[in-house]
Amino acid sequence: MKSRFLAGLAFIMLALLSCDDTTETIGTSLTNDMDYLQISTDTFNVTTRSIVADSVLSRSNTGYVGKIKDPETGLYITGDFMAQFHALEGQNGYLFPKLDSIVSRINGEVIADSCELRLYYSTFYGDSLSTMTLTAREMSKPMEENVNYYSNFDPVAQGFVRTNGIAKQKTYTLSDLSVRDSIRLSSNYWKNIRIMLNDEYTDTEGNTYNNYGTFIMRKYFQNPADFDDPHTFIHKVCPGFYFQNTGGLGSMAYIDGCQLSIYFRFHPNDSTTSVGTVTFAGTEEVLQTTHVSNDKGTLRKLVDDNTCTYIKTPAGIFTEMTIPVDEIVNNHKNDTLSTAKIILSRISNESHTGYELDVPSYLLMVQKDSLYSFFENSKLHNNRTSFLSPRDSYTDSYGNVSYYNTYTFNNISNLVRYMAEAKANGGANYVAQHPNWNKVVLVPVTVSTTTNSNRSTVYNKIVNDMSLTSTRLVGGDANSHSPLRMSVVYSKFNKQ
Repeated sequence: MKSRFLAGLAFIMLALLSCDDTTETIGTSLTNDMDYLQISTDTFNVTTRSIVADSVLSRSNTGYVGKIKDPETGLYITGDFMAQFHALEGQNGYLFPKLDSIVSRINGEVIADSCELRLYYSTFYGDSLSTMTLTAREMSKPMEENVNYYSNFDPVAQGFVRTNGIAKQKTYTLSDLSVRDSIRLSSNYWKNIRIMLNDEYTDTEGNTYNNYGTFIMRKYFQNPADFDDPHTFIHKVCPGFYFQNTGGLGSMAYIDGCQLSIYFRFHPNDSTTSVGTVTFAGTEEVLQTTHVSNDKGTLRKLVDDNTCTYIKTPAGIFTEMTIPVDEIVNNHKNDTLSTAKIILSRISNESHTGYELDVPSYLLMVQKDSLYSFFENSKLHNNRTSFLSPRDSYTDSYGNVSYYNTYTFNNISNLVRYMAEAKANGGANYVAQHPNWNKVVLVPVTVSTTTNSNRSTVYNKIVNDMSLTSTRLVGGDANSHSPLRMSVVYSKFNKQ
């Protein structure tokens, strides 16, 4: 009975803590004269600083292309991305119609009448009328699934782009005014950047074709098995394309999907001629990675600003936090650490141009020494050594969601205990060997969730946030706001 009573008290205490930002009112009101749980509280200062995120694991389903300038910090950010394609199964299991039914031919050999790439996007940052230029470059070899590619991986510098291959330049605006308003403003219209591949093409063996689509078609009829699965297709036919920003400033497109389409004429029966289309899709089934370039000089100036700490994506700045483990544990060796709560406050933007970057939706707290392995091993937060906090919000009576300027980690006591135990069991040289033993990093992330049969949220995937986000947090050595503090609750069972 005593253990059930204590468990009940602990549950009530946790519930009270999750509803109130302070702990002063929690005390011996939960105790009994004869047999009670003694509760005490304390607060501790927490130190933070900004650190450069030199690169992050680029494993997003979205590609980013363009160049922008953060209006608040003046930081220039450039996005390029690589996409690989796979064949979509055609009618009756065949990708192309029968060879003898194709009408489009030169000197008796089949050709493509036209070939194009389309980059589809639903959202973007910046001015949709900014004139931008990208170059679609043919890959010389595919990126492999068993390799971790980080955001600073440059396919051109690393020899993944074919020297004499396709390098098709495209000048565009995200509001494509060449498309009629009746079409462009329709709900059925998918915004896209269109790149034509109708120039003469020479493959790696020196064979010349009237366009890239003809090359693909003839490869198919030579050996259809090369198109059977994505892995074979990218290794034997088309390694992919690298879409590189090569001009302009003012917009960044968030590419949701890519298509390589080939058009030709064929006879579906003896009496008619139709236009056929074969499409190859760049989706999450095949590898896609973004290369991010930041203005390193400006990035360093922001990191050196000790009046606050920064969170910037993609691959920009994280906040490092040092947890005062020794202070929390040493003066309470006979107490049980029940809860440890910290609230991170945002500093409102000073810029009001209408082009402010978004605020990160989620922050992951992860041990500094596990920063890279967490994402490389596709881990989820375990509420012991890693924790997830959405931006604090509330929903009004009309169902509208509003956001506070805070992120709350309600209970990281498991982490404090884990760090304390690791140090206690690590020997005399533990701290020297593990200088980051009490440090965590706050990382903006994107999460994928589903809802189970009990209507509970299930987290399926956590990846680095590769979108454009930025915020400042209260903290830093020269913080002019209230100190960043951690609220701690201890419990102790006393026998009378």
